[in-house]
Amino acid sequence: MTEFARQIEGFGAYLRDQARFSLHSVKGYLTDVEGLRRYLEENGLDLGSPGTSSLQAVDTQWIRGYLKTLHESRKKSTIGRKLAALKGFFRYLLREGVIDRDPLVGFSTPKQESPLVTFLSVDEAFRVLGCLPEEGILPARDRAVMEVLYSSGVRVSELVGLDWRDVDFSLGVLRVFGKGSKERIVPVGEVALAALRDYADHQRGRWGRAARGDEPVFLNRFGTRITTRSVARIVEKYLRLAGIPVRMGPHGLRHTFATHLLNAGADLRSIQELLGHVSLSTTQRYTHVNLDQLTAVYDRAHPRA
Repeated sequence: MTEFARQIEGFGAYLRDQARFSLHSVKGYLTDVEGLRRYLEENGLDLGSPGTSSLQAVDTQWIRGYLKTLHESRKKSTIGRKLAALKGFFRYLLREGVIDRDPLVGFSTPKQESPLVTFLSVDEAFRVLGCLPEEGILPARDRAVMEVLYSSGVRVSELVGLDWRDVDFSLGVLRVFGKGSKERIVPVGEVALAALRDYADHQRGRWGRAARGDEPVFLNRFGTRITTRSVARIVEKYLRLAGIPVRMGPHGLRHTFATHLLNAGADLRSIQELLGHVSLSTTQRYTHVNLDQLTAVYDRAHPRA
């Protein structure tokens, strides 16, 4: 193993054990750093035999060449993600004393184009939730998944990470762990709580697993924790059954949750807290999809409109 590869392993351990990144995020970061390693190797940079290091040789010219290849074949969002991973990697090397200068100083993340947010209208959301089947363990699970996503606005990663101890039926809240393992408390509606209770009864009957403590809330047909991809398939399935011609996954229900709150008069700061956004600017994109509503409010309320 080269010294470069060994440092990538160390970076992964740091992200997982100290920075407390999710396994999905760690995998993504390491894949992006590995892309740079392959580029350097393919273009003739000696990556160092075991016990030696060539990381000092990675300068701005090498980074510029690598980013140029990305610009030729990648979207801005992909380049931005890869650049964030590389910046994290070289900051880690600097802290560990492996290098004495950061070759990414001065490189800025490309400005992202803000895509329009995809969401369902209230009628569409109720049509989807209304077509969920009533009987059976997996239908009960699917109903709970859909109701919780729409009722709480949690990320799909937060949903699949739920354990039963994170569900407080008496207070009507969920404890979720968002990006960077940040904990927050999220309210959840009575309909979703009822769906969770019903699913808990089915879960105990099907797998004999207690719906409490550190037992996972959402299980697959084999009785193990459900995956984010499985949740995406559930969402796609019921959108299709409801005859809604919108291509969206679980994140679309998160957008729907936020948009419906905004339409009902909730302020952006509260929505920011509910969604777990670090920056209010992230939440503000929901105002763009409600421009007609905001304009109508302005026309009614402003004396010089």
